Amino acid sequence: MSDRAVQTAKAPVEAAAAGPGGPRAGEPAARHGGRNAAVLLVFTAITNLADGVTKIALPLLATRVCASPARISAVSLALSLPWLLVALHVGVLVDRADRRRLLWGANALRLLALGALIEAALAERVTIAVLCVVGAVLGVAEVIALTSASALIPALVPPEGRERVNAWIAGAETVCNEFCGPFVGGLLLAAGTGFALGATWVSYLVAALVLLLLAGRFRAAGDTSQAGAGAGAGAGAGGSVNRQIAGGLRYLWQHTLLRTMSLILTVLCACWGAWLALMPLFATDVMQLSPRQYGTLLSALGVGGLTGALAVSRVNRTLGRRWAMFADLAGTFAMMAVPALTTDLWAVAAAAFAGGMGGTLWTVNARTIGQRLVPDALLGRYTAVSRLFSWGAMPLGAGAMGLLAQWLGLRLAFLVFAASVAVAVVPFLRVLTRPALAQAYGD
Repeated sequence: MSDRAVQTAKAPVEAAAAGPGGPRAGEPAARHGGRNAAVLLVFTAITNLADGVTKIALPLLATRVCASPARISAVSLALSLPWLLVALHVGVLVDRADRRRLLWGANALRLLALGALIEAALAERVTIAVLCVVGAVLGVAEVIALTSASALIPALVPPEGRERVNAWIAGAETVCNEFCGPFVGGLLLAAGTGFALGATWVSYLVAALVLLLLAGRFRAAGDTSQAGAGAGAGAGAGGSVNRQIAGGLRYLWQHTLLRTMSLILTVLCACWGAWLALMPLFATDVMQLSPRQYGTLLSALGVGGLTGALAVSRVNRTLGRRWAMFADLAGTFAMMAVPALTTDLWAVAAAAFAGGMGGTLWTVNARTIGQRLVPDALLGRYTAVSRLFSWGAMPLGAGAMGLLAQWLGLRLAFLVFAASVAVAVVPFLRVLTRPALAQAYGD
């Protein structure tokens, strides 16, 4: 069936699901919006700060155990690999179970894993195998927590407040995970391994207690046996796990707007993975940057992300949501093209700032669109699939960048990825039109 035919067949369903100014079909009744938004924001900030600490603490602990680069990198891989292995199954779980209880379960896994690591550290029995197992458990917990938290928002916040809440949460993720977490992790490790791990354990415990303040219903809304009927049989909670996964994938693929957004995001995240993988070598060997200058360059990326979170509402009002999202394509193109053209620190840093800002503008708007369009009983699977596409593309982009740099040289490799972003502009302009986005937002 063609895209046009699918859109025609789905039009009445989508109109009912996202009518102008009204809640979509099966959407939970969100109450206590301000209180719940504050609780979720605090929970996100605490857990992302702790996640940022663990992501630097575990690899650093690995360097104290052995000097093998392959074994040390295995610890980092264990932290991220669950997104490729269990994300789809976690999406089904999020659509079946109480989402607040899943957040508690995720933090329980974190507390058990860190507790075991603390015991091993105190007994001086930390090995690479122990760190890999702990990293894998923490990675699974992160998949459960992030998927559940995103799917919780429709039950916590009314539609008119979701853009603001998504912006706050994206800002908290940027500041706590990318800035404060690694910095705090370094300071805590300097004070002692046991102290660092103990402080992180307490942080996860506090985050779990914060969830007691949430008020409302947290299981997927609507008749889950019929949810996502437009996606085909098995989309709801009534079929087997594999049928539900297939139903979630089918729903995403048949929805032209959501499918196009996911594919474009896959290209953009591959570029981000490529940039992060190659920039250390490019900055030291080609740009001849000092460690302090390189830190400035990376900070520009994070500052741009934070700026985007703070400015997203104003940018949406001034430029419109379409061009706010297009800023991600423009910023990512600049990130990849500028290093191919110049080695000036401030030019490359400005491009990184634009990329970071555009990335957050896309994230906030894309999350809000998904929460508006996707039935609540499918929101867990949609979130899991979207993150699988985007986060899974980053290591693929890093690997492709390494091969291209080896074959073509550093600058030409950057240009190849810049060209891929330019190609993505065409489907963006064709599908993410102003009327399509207005309908998605219920304007």
